[in-house]
Amino acid sequence: MKFIKVLFLLAYISFSGQTSTFSQTPVYNFPKLNSSITMPLTIPLSEISNMINASVKELIYQDDSYTDNNNDQFKVKVWKTRPIRLVGGTNQNILIEVPLKIWAEKGIGTLGLYTYQSTTFETVMSFNTSISLKNNWTILTQTRPNGFRWVTKPVLDFGKIKIPITSLVEKSLVEQQRKFCSTIDQQMAAQLNFQNYAVMAWNVFANPFHISEEYNTWLKITPISVHITPLQFYGNQINTSLGIDIYSETFTGSKPQSSEPIQSASDFGFVSSLGDQFLLQTTANIPFTEATAIARSMFLNKEYDIRGSSVKIKDIKVYGEANRVMVEAQTEGYVNGTAFISGVPVYDEIKKKIVLSDTKFRLKTSNIVQKTATLLFRGRIVKIIEDEYGIPTQDLENNSKKSIEEAFNKEYYKGLKMSGKVFMLKPESILMNPSGITAVINTKATLKLTLNGI
Repeated sequence: MKFIKVLFLLAYISFSGQTSTFSQTPVYNFPKLNSSITMPLTIPLSEISNMINASVKELIYQDDSYTDNNNDQFKVKVWKTRPIRLVGGTNQNILIEVPLKIWAEKGIGTLGLYTYQSTTFETVMSFNTSISLKNNWTILTQTRPNGFRWVTKPVLDFGKIKIPITSLVEKSLVEQQRKFCSTIDQQMAAQLNFQNYAVMAWNVFANPFHISEEYNTWLKITPISVHITPLQFYGNQINTSLGIDIYSETFTGSKPQSSEPIQSASDFGFVSSLGDQFLLQTTANIPFTEATAIARSMFLNKEYDIRGSSVKIKDIKVYGEANRVMVEAQTEGYVNGTAFISGVPVYDEIKKKIVLSDTKFRLKTSNIVQKTATLLFRGRIVKIIEDEYGIPTQDLENNSKKSIEEAFNKEYYKGLKMSGKVFMLKPESILMNPSGITAVINTKATLKLTLNGI
């Protein structure tokens, strides 16, 4: 049961949805983001059953002496016949059934002269175990006997004399059942102590992750705190939800400095409920070469009317200037020259494009001297750029969604199955970097964890 060891790895998986649409590496350090992840966690009772069955040997109890227990002239051996079965209760408890085969031998006689007869029979021993998770990463269990159910009752056959020995067997098994309760609690407490696993998992994030070699991008995650909802018990599984508050930092270029490892994991907090969906942020980079290619596909060699005359765009390119996007268009016809239109890149949710706002215009020409003509050209070319030019984000959003869902539907650790779905993906803000534009994308998603075969 190592699900806490892999728990924090999910934080990395969730945020490694950092996507890059094009092929040019910006050099930019993104802001430090305060985020949280919510993940429902399912623990099949078969996992706990496997742990208990591994710790309980086939031969559970053996009494090889006729003379102990006040010379009871009774021997007994008890075996586990099939795997121990667990069923979820309704009050944070697990019902445990242990199928047993019992061999018993009883002596009949007096003054040291005895006749011995053996028999074999089966019963099912029941237990009730309550489980609670303590906030220091350990669990508290309390196992209580829950009686027997006889499959076949024990009877010694001495020919004409048949002696039922149910009371003798039950007396011995009741005592052993009480001892077995302690064994169950000790084994579960030892194997479900997650403090060491929590320290190991937390320190995984001491070193930043190299999430993109193509863009030389690094992701540094710093867990802050963990919240867990109460355990919920069902027929074949235990459910809970995990909320992880983190700082997420994205870097490009050089590897950022590692964090200091911890020696012990801090206590987590309990909450009554957590939302099913969580928000994460990814990034997509659009280099100016791609922005230029988009502009050329839209405007190159196209003609536009201006009061009976026409202007043809001979060339166009896009680049950055300060914190603005510059569109430089070379024109001929009504205006022979170069128009410079700059703007602040923003996301237009209706057009699903990155467009320019707060546009500014500058003209470099040799054939226009009239102020009126300049104003006409300015109004026309600026409107064309504002209305028509934009960097489409639909493919970018689809690619980001696909990348994240691929990351969410994998088995990253043996026995840990992860399934997730993206419900909303939308660029939130647009940042400038020396080589292009970076879209910071908000993503709403769900993620479910299932443990199986750990």
